Amino acid sequence: MTVLTVKEALVAAQACGLARIDAQLLMLHALNKPDTDRAWLVAHDQDLLDAKVQDEFQAISLRSRAGEPLAYITGYKEFFGLRFAVDKRVLVPRPDTETLVNWALDVLRGINNAQILDLGTGSGAVAIAIANYLKCTVTATDISSDALAVASGNALRLAASVKCVQSSWFDNIETRSYLIVSNPPYIADADPHLVALVHEPINALTAGRDGLRDIQQIVEHAPDHLIAGGWLMLEHGYNQSTEVRELLAKRGFSHVQSRLDLTGIERCSGGQWAN
Repeated sequence: MTVLTVKEALVAAQACGLARIDAQLLMLHALNKPDTDRAWLVAHDQDLLDAKVQDEFQAISLRSRAGEPLAYITGYKEFFGLRFAVDKRVLVPRPDTETLVNWALDVLRGINNAQILDLGTGSGAVAIAIANYLKCTVTATDISSDALAVASGNALRLAASVKCVQSSWFDNIETRSYLIVSNPPYIADADPHLVALVHEPINALTAGRDGLRDIQQIVEHAPDHLIAGGWLMLEHGYNQSTEVRELLAKRGFSHVQSRLDLTGIERCSGGQWAN
């Protein structure tokens, strides 16, 4: 095997189709260095790679080129300023979901001791971000015991007060909350974009023919678990905001509205339960 320098290995990886930033982050991972150390790669670009490091870099580069998310390879993903452990048991947290967290924090401002419920928590990203920021307790549910194991581990490591409950939506929830948030499955079963998401758990992605099955169920039953004046907030697909607002209004929610993600797309919709 030809021993490569850091620079040569990075150039070869990019020539095979890896983005520069991905190649750099994978190299840092292979070198067991923090992802903030990209300057080190420049300063040491003529260093020869250890054979084990070179083999590891080539192996994980192949995985990345095959479409496996970088977060599954490195084992973590940054979300809302926090580092979450992730693996194939949960979806990779997306930056767009920070829209949901920011909206929740806006509504919770000035509210003390609010009951907060996160449905379908996955890695725990939304629940932990809210709990961490407000120094409060959040109840987080998921039907998957594997997902709850990841969420519980993240909550423990990040010292967040999150109570994990195994439940299919509201099945095992008896209390009423001031705020219910959820990033449920919302992709249609036949959506062509699923090809690019083959490495992530399909049950956390798809929701029937139109992608609205789980959102409909949450909207229908949320009023039974909200106090008067409480809020329901849902993340949804890029083209589902009108339909979700209609579902909320039809169910009797007021102040129905949507929030834009970082690209200007209506990514979250919700409303207030006044009854």
